[in-house]
Amino acid sequence: MDSISIDLIGSEIDSVVIDQPGRLCIGFSRAYLIKTLTGSDERTRWWQAGRLCIEDAELDSTLPTGPLICAGGDIDDNIYTYRDMIPIPLDSRGRSRCELRFEGEAAPLIVTGKALRLEMQGTPAYIEHLRPSVSSRP
Repeated sequence: MDSISIDLIGSEIDSVVIDQPGRLCIGFSRAYLIKTLTGSDERTRWWQAGRLCIEDAELDSTLPTGPLICAGGDIDDNIYTYRDMIPIPLDSRGRSRCELRFEGEAAPLIVTGKALRLEMQGTPAYIEHLRPSVSSRP
C-alpha cells in the first residue's frame, strides 16, 4: 500500500497559535514528506505547507514562538503513537496528545486534546529520491 507521512525531524514550523477558543494549531511552513510506493525499495522526499490542529486543547507547557525547526516528537492518536512522524491523512477523534521538541529550545511543546486534524496546503514539491543503502558483500 502506498503511504505518505510527515518526517517531523527537520520540518520547519512558522507558528504555534491558539486560533479559536480551545483549538491549538501548529503551522508547518515546510513539512518534509516521505512517500513510499508499493513494491518499491525507493522512497521519495517532498515538502509541503500545512497545519496540525488539536481540538479541546489543553496546553501542558509554554507556547513556543516561531520560526522553529522540529527535532522530533510523538503524536498520540488514541491507542497509536507516531514517533517522529505524522501519517497523511490524519483526522481523528478521541484521546490525543502532541509532544514536539525543537532545535535550540530546552522545553518541548506538550498539548493534549480530543481531536487531531492535519490540513495540508498547496501542492507538494519534489526534493529527492531516497535510495536504500547497498551493503557491501565480502
